[in-house]
Amino acid sequence: MYLRHLVSGLARQNVALVGFDCKRGVELAPFALRLSALATEPDEVAELLPVLVKEMEDRYDLLRARQGIAPGTPDEEITSDIWGLPESERPVPVVLFVDEVAELFLVATKKDEERRDEMVTQLIRLAQLGRAAGIYLEVCGQRFGAELGKGATMLRAQLTGRVCHRVNDEASAKMALGDIAPEAVGAACAIAPELPGLAVAGDTSGGWSRIRTPYLSLGDAADICQETAHLVPDLPALKPFRPAVPAGTVEAPVPAVQPHPVTD
Repeated sequence: MYLRHLVSGLARQNVALVGFDCKRGVELAPFALRLSALATEPDEVAELLPVLVKEMEDRYDLLRARQGIAPGTPDEEITSDIWGLPESERPVPVVLFVDEVAELFLVATKKDEERRDEMVTQLIRLAQLGRAAGIYLEVCGQRFGAELGKGATMLRAQLTGRVCHRVNDEASAKMALGDIAPEAVGAACAIAPELPGLAVAGDTSGGWSRIRTPYLSLGDAADICQETAHLVPDLPALKPFRPAVPAGTVEAPVPAVQPHPVTD
């Protein structure tokens, strides 16, 4: 629900939306019309991540060129991030959604392990350096601890603005909030099952607050992405990864099992 609201809110803005959804796209595919790129398999993620890293490096080259201008240039024209660039030169922001990060860490063979290590390294680079280049990460997962594998805690440490919904154990709350807002761990553990959408949000200052995610149906969120499909920015590097969506409206999913009355 939180992810639906975030995608729907950003869909109305001038940003590029990229999705990693290794659950065969069941979470992010309904928003495909508004996505600039979508990867639904680890192999696809492994192909798309280097493209995002290269996009980030190109943006740093742009910033570096801007900083190399004449000594008499006014200070306000010298910048260390894309937001200081003139609007005509500023690259469009990119928001990367990772649904269920654990799927990127799972390995079955030695070859899978090498691919995992490379993907995690690239994700960490994006998390560390991407913000100045206008590339942001929203990483979701049920658990986000060292047991996922090498690099998991390093990646988590780079992510700020964390949100923790109801958890089944204290360890899961500590993974999300323990290193940025320790006092919030107890608050996250105290969320009752009958309060769906209630969550605890922590920030890098050590502060935290309770938030509530209102209900938004999948169909309504998909409709917003359909209505804003014309806002998909032109990013040539991402075009090969643009999800193919057949023409027509995006409808709410139909239940697999149709209800039947108990009596005739």
